Amino acid sequence: MTDTNPPAFEPTSIELQSVADSEIIAVSLYSTRAEITRLYKFAVKTGQNQVYISGLPNVLEAESLRVEGRGAATIHDVMLSMENKHVPKSSPKLEELLSTREDKADALARCEQALSSLRQYLGSLTVQNLAVAQLESVLEQYEATGARLDARKKGLARELQRIDADIAAERALVAIPPEHNKLRNKAAIGVFAQTPGNVEIALIYAVPHASWTAFYDIRVDMDTKESPVKLIYKAAIKQNTGESWDNVPLQLETSTPTFGLGVPKLAPWNVDIYQPPSGPTPAREQTRPSWHAPESWSIPIPGQIEAFRDESRSRSPPRASYFSADEEDMGHEEAAVTSSGNVNATFRVPGLVTIPCDGAAHNFTIVELRPKAKMSWVAVPKGEARAHLTAYITNASDYTLLSGTANVYVDGSFIARSVVPRVSSQESFSCPLGLDPSIRIIYPATIKKLSQSGFYKKSATRSFTQRITVHNTKGVPIDGLRIVDQIPASRNAQIKVKLVQPALPLSEGEAAKGAESSAGPKVKGASVVVNKGVVAQWDGGDETDRRVSWVCTVPAQGKINLALEWTLTVSPADARVIEL
Repeated sequence: MTDTNPPAFEPTSIELQSVADSEIIAVSLYSTRAEITRLYKFAVKTGQNQVYISGLPNVLEAESLRVEGRGAATIHDVMLSMENKHVPKSSPKLEELLSTREDKADALARCEQALSSLRQYLGSLTVQNLAVAQLESVLEQYEATGARLDARKKGLARELQRIDADIAAERALVAIPPEHNKLRNKAAIGVFAQTPGNVEIALIYAVPHASWTAFYDIRVDMDTKESPVKLIYKAAIKQNTGESWDNVPLQLETSTPTFGLGVPKLAPWNVDIYQPPSGPTPAREQTRPSWHAPESWSIPIPGQIEAFRDESRSRSPPRASYFSADEEDMGHEEAAVTSSGNVNATFRVPGLVTIPCDGAAHNFTIVELRPKAKMSWVAVPKGEARAHLTAYITNASDYTLLSGTANVYVDGSFIARSVVPRVSSQESFSCPLGLDPSIRIIYPATIKKLSQSGFYKKSATRSFTQRITVHNTKGVPIDGLRIVDQIPASRNAQIKVKLVQPALPLSEGEAAKGAESSAGPKVKGASVVVNKGVVAQWDGGDETDRRVSWVCTVPAQGKINLALEWTLTVSPADARVIEL
């Protein structure tokens, strides 16, 4: 028995407009491009159905286009081509304005003709055909009629100017290609259906001219001992792809997709002995490869619509979530951040967002982090009696932070703009926080005195004392304050400089020689406890850099006193010492 309803030989044509007949159900935004997923729902007939989807972005990357679907049908092939849309030269509004202008211009011409006729009539009057008694009445009528025609002429002239301006503006709008002229790509999809019914097709494609960059707010609460730093991760999103993203779920990807990259190959590198030419050398003909852009691209994608391709990409949810078998499938994941391999992360912007096609930056907050942070204060009171504050922040999250600018706030006040480098998981970076006015440092003048003189004035010794007072006005103690000062370094054997306080050890070589009169080369990393919470150490790199530092813990509303003492012995005693 033959089938009474064989499949139609002629394919059924289905025309869809991409923006009107679909919705964007997923946007994955990378640093230089975006991946868009559009969902189309339509009915097919038994047999071959040729689906034409117009209005896809001009910048769509053809190699990235792929099709997935659901329904009792089979996808045969996909072809992408560029439509040559007609750009309208006029519009109903422009036609109406032109018609109105023509009417007004005719009225103005009639008005000018009436004025001309009136003047001609007045000039034609003579004594023979006009009595003197009637002259006053005629002149009054002439004046009234002329004034009315003049007013109408001026009014019509103003209306024509306004209409001309409206026409110029409308012509400018018509001359500029409308936004849909950025959407001239057209996809042709062959779908063979065994039975009539409804199907769903998802088009997934990549587009350039879309990007996001990271930037941060770093907020520091100096009155908080635990977790004093809050790092607010933000994204500035731009897109000028030709289509507006209206109420879309947006994913921000920290990875950077690469296409067509391979291991570079080295060309042969040879050397030879130069041989001068024996005669004229003919000019080498220059050739350039030619390339012709095809009018269309054919992307065959065979397979059943029911069979979804399982592309194991950790950044995207299962493709089945693209299709709404029931209303539950349209839900969004609650997690705001997912990480992959401690390297890349996917940030899901909460809710649905709208990013117009305007190329302007639209800012969103991604996530708030409480990173590990250690505060460090450094003061060099000899140069400036103020403490510089730096936060050493550790990325405690499982993903990499991208490089970006940061606005730094301390106790609610904006104090600096900094840069966050690319920071891997558990990696640290420094963030300068400016001066800390709550740490007050007093650095008085150095006390100098001649302590002793050698027998017969063979040598003279002078002692120097530098006092430093540090006051912590905070309500919490500070830990890790580093105060840096220095003693002079001798450049002559006749001058001996010895550090007295703090009593830092010398190098083993100097100690073996018993050179107690000279500070000598320092033991790198050597330190001594001066008081409770105060440790002194050499801070320089070699014997030519005689810096001393104290690492201090200062209690809340407390003070500490530091002292730096050294002696300078010169022989003979009358030798003149100069500072270099």
